[in-house]
Formats: sequence, structure tokens, C-alpha cells
Amino acid sequence: MIKTRLTEFGLEVKNLQKVYKGHDGNEPVVALKNLDLQVKKGSFFGLLGPNGAGKSTLINILAGLVIKTSGIVKIRNIDQDINVREFKRSIGVVPQETNFDPFLTPYESLDIQAGLYGVKKSERKIDQILKRLGLEAKSNAYMRSLSGGMRRRLLIGKALVHAPELVILDEPTAGVDIELREMLWNYMKDLNAKGTTIILTTHYLEEAEALCEKIAILNKGELIACNDTSELLEKVNLKSMNIRYSNLHLKKINLPEKAILKENKNQKLSISYNRNEIKTDQLLDCLRAQGLEIIDLSTEEADLADVFRLLTNNN
Repeated sequence: MIKTRLTEFGLEVKNLQKVYKGHDGNEPVVALKNLDLQVKKGSFFGLLGPNGAGKSTLINILAGLVIKTSGIVKIRNIDQDINVREFKRSIGVVPQETNFDPFLTPYESLDIQAGLYGVKKSERKIDQILKRLGLEAKSNAYMRSLSGGMRRRLLIGKALVHAPELVILDEPTAGVDIELREMLWNYMKDLNAKGTTIILTTHYLEEAEALCEKIAILNKGELIACNDTSELLEKVNLKSMNIRYSNLHLKKINLPEKAILKENKNQKLSISYNRNEIKTDQLLDCLRAQGLEIIDLSTEEADLADVFRLLTNNN
């Protein structure tokens, strides 16, 4: 008899739905609508979406902070509802909020966190984590003395202290300087190279474009795109047009439907558009008809930020 081996995903979500009850006569709010998502084991995956798209609800469900209405969630075939303890040990979440006991030290904070997950004293790698996060010199300092950037690094340490198979980074570099951001990403890339599945949510789209092999975009609780990063850029077939004009007092610009205004200031105009739906000549004719006096014009391939704007604006 031939045994069929089940496919193992770093994260698998099936028909996930979350409906918040309405209060004071208000209608129920559907935060997630029958979401299906598969994240390859060992991949670096991007999860993007505007505010209110459902990203935080999904992350909170995975972290066990919000109870789903229906659906199935698995990490490597470990079911969140059936193997509760094993599921929790398999995931580490880096939240946006920095909330620590001000009278604990970074070492004590990580030590307590490791204990909560049942990590044996002999297997705890707290000094190694603190060193990699650049917090070695502050390991015995009170938390209240740490800077905002240090506290954010410590959040990452708390998520990694039990060596989870899946790490979720929720806006980990928000408000962090460039040098620290680069250090954190190098650490995450090293972890990923060793087999850890990483899911990143970020508003820095250039980060997602540079780091993530595949990207999913949520909008209004629904999955509107899920592709390899390169395929997503090619699929949408976007172009970006940059114009310098001579009009000193230009009124509001009206664009063809599905063309997106990225910038209009200091006599410079930047527009993204889908070449399958709008021709360059059509766009230029529209601008000239409104009295735009063009001095210089250039076009370039669009980036992930343009793709994100187009997809979320059209849904």
C-alpha cells in the first residue's frame, strides 16, 4: 500500500472568516471573508493591505488573541484547534506595540518568555539572541532605560526565544532608523536561510519588494492578489509616467479611470497606469486637453507601491 504524504505548508489557511458582532443596532462587521492562503514552508512571504484590510485580524487569530468565526488554520499540518499547545509553540509574533515591564531587564524578559513556552534552561539561547540584536551591553539594564529602537529589537527577541517554525513580523521597522532596519533584516534573512518561515507586514513597500519571494494583498477582508513578487509586477503591467510642466497655477488634474495620481507638486506630476487599459497617447491627450504645458516627460517600469495602489483602488 502506497502512503500519500501530506503537503506541509509554513502556514495554511482555509475558508477563514471573522465576523464581529454589531453593537447598539449596528450591522455585524466582516473582517475576513472566507480567506484561503498557503505559505510555502521556509519562504519569506509578504502580507500587504491598506488600513482595515484584515491584516491585524488575521495576525491576531494566528497569535490566539482573536477567536475566528469559522475556518481552518494550520502550521505544518498542526491544526490550531486540535493541537493547541504545539501550534502556539510553532509560531512567534512580533507585534507593533512595545509593552514591557519597566522593572525587568532584557535578559529577564526573554528568560521569562522562554519559560512560558517550556524551553529548558539548558536550551535557552538568550545571550546569543541579545548579541545578534545588538542588545548585549544592555542585557542587565532596566527596560525603562532602553530607547524605542532597543525595545522594538527586544520584541523580536521575545518572538524568537522558543525557536518557532513560523515568525510573523508586524511592521517591525516602523519608526526605526535605516542602520537598525538593515541589521534587523540581515538577522531575518539569516533565520530564513536556516528554514524559518517568515511572514512580513509592512508599509515600506520597497522592503517587501526586496525581501519577499511571494506577496499576498488583502483588501476589505478578501485576498485580491497572491503571486511571486516578480510575477505580480509583470502581471499588472504597470507603467509610471513622470512629467515636468510649466503651468504655475495648475488646477486639479482629472485622469482617465484607473490611472492613479502619485504626486503633483512643484510643477512635477507622477502618474501610474496599466498599459493594458490605458494607452500612453490617451493619457497625454487627456492632460493636454486640460491645458497642461509639458516641458519634459519620462516613463519607467512601476514598482510594488504602484501595484499596491492600483489593486487596492480598484477593489
